[in-house]
Amino acid sequence: MTEPPQPRRIPWDRNYRLGVWNGWLATTGDGFLSVTVVVAGFAARLGASNAMIGLLPAIAQGGWMLPQMLVAARVRSSPFKLPTYRSAALIRTVSYLMMVLSAALLAGRPALCLTVFTFAMIVNALASGVSGLPFLEVCSKIIPQERRAAFFGIRNLIGGLLAFGAGLIVRWILASPLPFPYTYALIFALATVVYTAAYNIFGRVQEPPDPPLPRSNVAEELRQIPNTLRADPSFRAFLMVRLVLAFASMGDPFYAVYALRGLDVPASELGVFLMALSGAAPLSNVLWRRVAERKGSRRIIRYSAAVACAAPLLAIALTPRTAGLYLLVFVASSVAAQGFNLGHTNHLLNIAPPEQRSRYIGSLNTLVGGALFAPVVGGVLADRMGYQVVFVLSALLFALAWWLCSKLRRDA
Repeated sequence: MTEPPQPRRIPWDRNYRLGVWNGWLATTGDGFLSVTVVVAGFAARLGASNAMIGLLPAIAQGGWMLPQMLVAARVRSSPFKLPTYRSAALIRTVSYLMMVLSAALLAGRPALCLTVFTFAMIVNALASGVSGLPFLEVCSKIIPQERRAAFFGIRNLIGGLLAFGAGLIVRWILASPLPFPYTYALIFALATVVYTAAYNIFGRVQEPPDPPLPRSNVAEELRQIPNTLRADPSFRAFLMVRLVLAFASMGDPFYAVYALRGLDVPASELGVFLMALSGAAPLSNVLWRRVAERKGSRRIIRYSAAVACAAPLLAIALTPRTAGLYLLVFVASSVAAQGFNLGHTNHLLNIAPPEQRSRYIGSLNTLVGGALFAPVVGGVLADRMGYQVVFVLSALLFALAWWLCSKLRRDA
């Protein structure tokens, strides 16, 4: 008896579709609210110092990671993670509205505007950290391991195309007759609409329940970190790579600021940089998805570190005469970021035992979260020693991370 022919493509079930649509919209929102381009440009227009500009992406990234140990203790014993995600998503929407209002109403008082805007970013980042762990937990339950690379790849691929479109809109808004600060208020408002839709879509996923686990508290989770590190060399190796990459990111928020302040690039060109940042993402995701399926997450992270090293080196090499090539800095940065996003997520989910996923995710993100405040150090160095020093240190750390990737566990 012959077996029935197998379908050439695995059908998208409802949860898969909702997860993909969420990724497309969230990535579009990232195009409007790019911390290293749009937010950094907004802060620069308000006269913020380099240390302050460095603080903004540190808040966005470090704030996302720091609360996850607390979240891990809370959600680990819960059979359903989505209620936590939905509550945090509501808080994030409110924080985006605060950003819009601060830009529209307070830009005439730059210090107050920056204070309110930064507070909104802190609230948003912490709420993002609360939702991040439930998001990964739900993804690990609804997407089988063999389909995760394709799942995150298609999210990033089409999302990158949509983010490129967002970059076109940002460029048009910044070059329009609409005066500052209403240009940025409009951009932040568009981001708010797209993000809100993304959160609502993922909140409709039908989550399968986890088996019951004993309740734990933050103190217990913190005590378990050394034990987890001692027991799992693969986790230790991955933690080391993530820490070095976090410190290497100190130069990221200053690429756009250096173009404005060091190379005299007009502010309207921020839209071009954002288009380069977004436009490189879809093409690179095609490459990274193939690497993920053929070589595994370890190789993605290593290749991404090599590409990331090129961004600060290019920023150092270019001059006002060659400023037209400066968008290559953002291309390299974008290609590397897409690889890191795919590689980090897959590698962590692959090495974490299913019964300890929350502990692994919470431990890693809490430990790495503090290191992501390195851009503040980069800002202080830029104020005192110049942007080139920051870019050199960033390149050296990316090279070190590339070497450390050789110690990561190969995917099974």
